[in-house]
Amino acid sequence: MASVKVFPNNPFSENTYILYDESGECAIIDPGMDNATEQNVVVNFIKDNNLNPVLLLNTHCHIDHVLGNKFVFDQYGLKPKFNKGEQDVLDAVIAYAPQFGIRYDPSPMPDEYLSETGAVSFGNTTLSLIYAPGHSPAHLCYHDEEANYVIGGDVLFRGSIGRTDLPGGSFELLIKNIEEKLFTLPDSCTIYPGHGPETTIGFEKQYNPFLT
Repeated sequence: MASVKVFPNNPFSENTYILYDESGECAIIDPGMDNATEQNVVVNFIKDNNLNPVLLLNTHCHIDHVLGNKFVFDQYGLKPKFNKGEQDVLDAVIAYAPQFGIRYDPSPMPDEYLSETGAVSFGNTTLSLIYAPGHSPAHLCYHDEEANYVIGGDVLFRGSIGRTDLPGGSFELLIKNIEEKLFTLPDSCTIYPGHGPETTIGFEKQYNPFLT
């Protein structure tokens, strides 16, 4: 069963995730490493736990979630996988990164895109794809049904939801996807968001002011 390790990174306090199981293989999701210190923390965790990175995933392609894509490629030879509808979002990063005072090494392009349904896998772990646009045009969440958690990106936060005022955002669509695709999961399912602490489906059903 896969374990989850989180590393808050970059000026946006974005959560970078490493998922790993008893096989020793691991997946890196939304690498946001912004500097050598953050990069070393991730690399040392992988090395100290004798992990073999085999999968690089992005939930979506806003700057804070892709800053480390190039580093992961250089370090482990992995190209990112995401839904094709995020390609324009990724392409735009190089133009606006300087506005945030951030040095951005352009991400490599995927060899293949992920669909709106289906699954990806590493080691003994399977992650089902949950297509949940609204924060971004083609946002994906990654659901480990066996371990009962979702890597949710910027869809659902503890007590909040992803912002919808960026290009391709839609408040109505985001709420619809949360209610129809995430709230159908067990109340005990843990949501690991792109920012802030984890939460559960049941907690958000009861207390999230955007959804109660």
